Amino acid sequence: MVNIVLTDRDGAKSTIEGKAGVSLMEAIRDAGIDQLLALCGGCCSCATCHVFVDQEFAAELPAVSEDESDLLDSSEHRAQASRLACQLVLTEGMNGLRVRIAPED
Repeated sequence: MVNIVLTDRDGAKSTIEGKAGVSLMEAIRDAGIDQLLALCGGCCSCATCHVFVDQEFAAELPAVSEDESDLLDSSEHRAQASRLACQLVLTEGMNGLRVRIAPED
């Protein structure tokens, strides 16, 4: 299991678990966190699973695809640490990953 330290929009922190091989979006959804809408279900066609990822883990993350970047551009809250949780497949190397749910657009 991969432990993820999640900060919600209210600033509350919790530690959730996800299985290696599933997306961060699925792990957050399966933990019952309702602030991450993920309206497209992980198809990379909306930006409702926008999160900010702690830069300490940047080397563990895949590069941002053009589609992901285009969707993130639609958010007024895009930052250097912005990612779509549906595009981040959990690996054992991500254990301890720290993410914050982005403000809703």
